[in-house]
Amino acid sequence: MVDIVSSEAGIPRPEHPLDHSGGAKWFLPAFGVLVVVGIVYVGYALSQDLAEAKTVPWILLGIALLIALGFEFVNGFHDTANAVATVIYTRSLPAEFAVMWSGVFNFLGVLTSSGAVAFGILSLLPVELILQVGSSSGFAMVFALLVAAILWNLGTWFLGLPASSSHTMVGSIIGVGLANQFMAPAGSATSGVDWSQATNVGVTLLVSPIIGFFAAAILLYAMKLLVRNPALYEAPKGNTPPPWWIRGLLIFTCTGVSFAHGSNDGQKGMGLIMLILIGVVPTAFALNRTPDINYLEAYKSASVGVEQALGKYVKPGITVTDAKAAVQDAVRTRTWNDQTTVALQTYIHNTTASLQPYASVEKVPTDLVSNARNDIYLIGEALKLIDKKQLLPMQAADLKAVTDYHKAVDNATKFIPLWVKVAVALALGLGTMVGWKRIVVTVGEKIGKSHLTYGQGAAAELVAMVTIGMADRLGLPVSTTHVLSSGVAGTMAANGSGLQWSTVRNLLLAWVLTLPCSITLAFVLFIVFRQVF
Repeated sequence: MVDIVSSEAGIPRPEHPLDHSGGAKWFLPAFGVLVVVGIVYVGYALSQDLAEAKTVPWILLGIALLIALGFEFVNGFHDTANAVATVIYTRSLPAEFAVMWSGVFNFLGVLTSSGAVAFGILSLLPVELILQVGSSSGFAMVFALLVAAILWNLGTWFLGLPASSSHTMVGSIIGVGLANQFMAPAGSATSGVDWSQATNVGVTLLVSPIIGFFAAAILLYAMKLLVRNPALYEAPKGNTPPPWWIRGLLIFTCTGVSFAHGSNDGQKGMGLIMLILIGVVPTAFALNRTPDINYLEAYKSASVGVEQALGKYVKPGITVTDAKAAVQDAVRTRTWNDQTTVALQTYIHNTTASLQPYASVEKVPTDLVSNARNDIYLIGEALKLIDKKQLLPMQAADLKAVTDYHKAVDNATKFIPLWVKVAVALALGLGTMVGWKRIVVTVGEKIGKSHLTYGQGAAAELVAMVTIGMADRLGLPVSTTHVLSSGVAGTMAANGSGLQWSTVRNLLLAWVLTLPCSITLAFVLFIVFRQVF
C-alpha cells in the first residue's frame, strides 16, 4: 500500500504539496449547491420519463442505477487523480482546490460528450444479451460488468496503483461474453465475444501508454530546444508557485485532461445506464422519444432505401421461412450467404411495415416499442457485416444507402438523455474529490527519482490531453491513467532523472494483470448472478 506520508522522492514534510489546501472556501459550498440542483433535476427528469412506462420495478431499478453510478464515482477518485498530480506537485494549485477544479471540468466533460465511446464499448457485448437485456441473463450481464469493475478498481486504488478503468471495463465485457458462451446449451448459437472489435479496442488501450511515454519524452526534448528558459526545467522551490506563464500552462493542461477524462471515461457509465434503463423499463427508453417529430419518418425512408439496395443482390429462387432467425444466425456467426440477403430484405420490410402507421415515436404503442428497438438494432448489426466486414460486396451508391440507414438507427436507438449525463457527471465529479491522495502520491512522487519539474508536468499533461481528446472524437476508449503515468515516466527518462523501478514494475504489473483479472472476475460473477436472477 502506498504511504501517503513519506516520500521516496525526498520532499521534506513541512514543504509537502499535499499539506497546503489553499483558501478557496467558497468552492466546495458552490459545488455542493450544484450537486443538490443536479440531484433534483435528475429525479424530476427520471420521473417524467418513467411516466411513459406501464410498470416500474423500483427496487431493481434503484439498485442497478446506484451500482452504475458507484462505478463512475470510483472511476472519479481512481482515474482523475492523475490529472491533478502535476499541478499539485509543481505548486501550481493548492491540492484541495486542484481536486475540486478537476471535478468541475470532469463534470463539464461528461455533459458535452458525444456518446460515441459509450456505444463503442457496448458493441463488444454479445448481441443476444443486448437484445435480451431485460431477461435474467441481461441483468446478470449488467451486474457482473459493474461489480467486477468496481472490485478491481477499489483493489488497485487501495494499493495506490494507477490501473486503468477502461482496461477493467473491457476485461469485464470480455469475461461476460466468455461466460455467456460457456453457459450456452450444447449446439446453440451464441455470438460470444466480438474478437475483431475487442482487438481494436485492446490495441488502442495497449498502444496509448506507449504513445504517452515517447510523445511526452519527445515533447520535453523539443521544449528544451525551443524554450530556453531554465526556470521551466527546475523543481519547485519551497511552496512558491511557478512563474505565471508556466502556472497558466500547467493549469490549462490539467483542465484539458480533466475535461477529456470526463468526456471519454464518463461515457462508459452512460452506456451501461442506458442498458439498465432499456432492460428494466423498455417502454420508456427502448426508442428515442426525441422532440424531433421527423426522425421516425427519416428512419422509414432510410429503410426503404436499403431494402431497395439489397433487392439488387437477391438471387432468383432463394426463399427463407423465418427471416428474423436467419438474420440472427448471420449476426451471431458473422457469416453471409444468399439466404441472408433475402432474409435481411424481408426483415427490414416487415419492421418498417409495423412502424408505418405511426407518424412519431409517441404514437407507437408501448407494447410495440421494445420489439421495434430490438428489430432495428438487429438490422443495424446485420448491415455492419456489409459495410464493416464487407461480406456482401456492394456498389458505392448501394453502400451509401446502408450508411444512411446506420445514421437513422443511431437516431432511434443510440441516445443518452440529458439527465443520465448529469447523473454520471455528478458521480464522476464527486468521486474526483474523494480518495485522490493515494494515486496522486504515486504519480507525483514514486515514478521518478527526482521531483517533477514544471516542464515535465506540462509535457505529460499536454500529451495526455491531446491523446484522450482525439480518442474521444474517434469513439475509442483510452486509459487516462496509463497515458498520463507513462507520460510522466517518459519525461523522467528524457530528463535523465531516473525511474523508481519498483513503482514502474508495479504499474506494469497492474497493466498486465488488469485484463485477465477483470475477465476472471466478470466470468465468475456472471455465472453467480445467472443463478440469482
